[in-house]
Amino acid sequence: MAILRDHLAEFGTAEDGRVFRNERGGVLGSTAYWRVWDEARALALTPEQVESPLAKRPYDLRHAALSTWLNAEVDPTEVAERAGNSVEVLLSRYAKCLDGRQHMANRRIQSLLDGDDG
Repeated sequence: MAILRDHLAEFGTAEDGRVFRNERGGVLGSTAYWRVWDEARALALTPEQVESPLAKRPYDLRHAALSTWLNAEVDPTEVAERAGNSVEVLLSRYAKCLDGRQHMANRRIQSLLDGDDG
């Protein structure tokens, strides 16, 4: 938040409220986003990571966040709301990140059936 506040204090916003704009106040082109993204990856990651698919696209951050929230057992309704998706869309795209958790689910179901608290 501090970085965003500093940016807004220095540059303000475009007339339509956008935080980032080109030199003339217009919409940033996709090439500008990609150039900055590639530069940021090169600064933030090791050379091996830069050559890997890790955070290859800005969208990968969203995917990582939603997958992490689901794996942290945040209710899918909450994750969908935060993501601006329906639960149906969320689970159709991210259900694969929950694969392999059958053992945990079976343990919880059995614990409930056994009347255990944990």
